Amino acid sequence: MTDQDYFIPESGIVVVDKPRGPSSHQVTAWVGDILGRRVGHAGTLDPQVSGVLIVMFGGAVRLAPVLLSHNKEYVCLMRLHGDASREAVERVAEEFTGRIYQRPPRKSAVKRNLRIRKIQEIEILDMDGRLVLFRVRCDAGTYIRTLCVHLGYALGVCAHMAELRRIRSGSFDETAVVTLHELADAAATAREGNPEPLQGMILPPATAVADLAKVVVRDTAVDAVCHGAVLAGVGVVGKEGGFAKGETVAIVTERGELVGLGKGLVNSSALKPGEPGFVVAPTTILMQPGTYPRGWKAHAKS
Repeated sequence: MTDQDYFIPESGIVVVDKPRGPSSHQVTAWVGDILGRRVGHAGTLDPQVSGVLIVMFGGAVRLAPVLLSHNKEYVCLMRLHGDASREAVERVAEEFTGRIYQRPPRKSAVKRNLRIRKIQEIEILDMDGRLVLFRVRCDAGTYIRTLCVHLGYALGVCAHMAELRRIRSGSFDETAVVTLHELADAAATAREGNPEPLQGMILPPATAVADLAKVVVRDTAVDAVCHGAVLAGVGVVGKEGGFAKGETVAIVTERGELVGLGKGLVNSSALKPGEPGFVVAPTTILMQPGTYPRGWKAHAKS
């Protein structure tokens, strides 16, 4: 065990301010080198795109499907190939709010199948000649480069994306980001005996599920869930938010620690804490068995 192992948790999230130039994979690898941990990232950014990149390590890597599905928010600089008034740009932007059809760009790493994505909002922030600065909130997997091309077609002047920055991914925004230099400096400071700056940059896995409904389990039921047991109402002490049968919910302790994720076996309205009956089937477990004392008995083999 190295000195780093004493001040870096086994599982966590770092929200990195990805610079323009390196790929998301390279930035993630650098974070892994700095922390001395195996890492993964959620939501790839092209090399020339900057902004919020969520890097996970330890058990938090299993949260990738949840993080990848988060809505995204960007600030984009678009260059028009012809003249257009601000009124025309704002009118066309409004027309693109809602469900749109997109085909991934030729340079993308996925199949170029036609897909439907939803644009929640497009706000024109500024215009200077043929340069248009706008903010967009959209579904995960929306191609802003393609959106710029389509906006240009609709305006009749053509257009392309000049610059792009991601300012939010789910509940993580620019207020939470750290640069690679800041992370490296904090790790060096930690090795010198002051781990507080680094620990302040590492977020607990529970921050990734802030938008999910939660089922709070009693301490005596935690270890059973960690072993994959289906959660019954008798092991539940509370719930936060509503969910439908089959939806993903977060399973948390009374202290707010994330045990894992599960699928609701009933609607939240039918879940009565303390009453019998299966309510949540675990699908992804992050907490290590043995973290909480065993409050259940294994059946003896006959």
